[in-house]
Amino acid sequence: MARGKFEYWLTEDGLTLLEGWAREGLTDEQLAGKMGIGVRTLYDWKLRYLQISQALKKGKEIVDIQVENALLKRALGYNYQEERIEKSKKDGVKIVQTVKHIPPDPTAQIFWLKNRRPDKWRDKPEPVHPDGGGVQIIDDL
Repeated sequence: MARGKFEYWLTEDGLTLLEGWAREGLTDEQLAGKMGIGVRTLYDWKLRYLQISQALKKGKEIVDIQVENALLKRALGYNYQEERIEKSKKDGVKIVQTVKHIPPDPTAQIFWLKNRRPDKWRDKPEPVHPDGGGVQIIDDL
């Protein structure tokens, strides 16, 4: 491994590339491959160089938030406006706007609840001891 290879990745260009790749959803293995290093080296650099760690975190956070927002939108349902162009001899060309409704998606709701509220929505509830889960103390002394 060439000494100082990490230096490029600490430049503005290098950090921008890392953030972009992270935003695209690349795994650490894929990132390391694009960087021309081994995955263990990437892990080491993330610990050693705060700028690299922050760039990757920033890129991943943006996408995670976008996906979370999209999942919530599907879980709740939403309206959107659709435009289409209509041509007729009588009216000529006109743009027709229609409000469309996407109903709430039960699969998105289940996924959201199981992950955000596992205490209430998990498939397999935690087993509870008949006495409420407490420890029985026997005082025979």
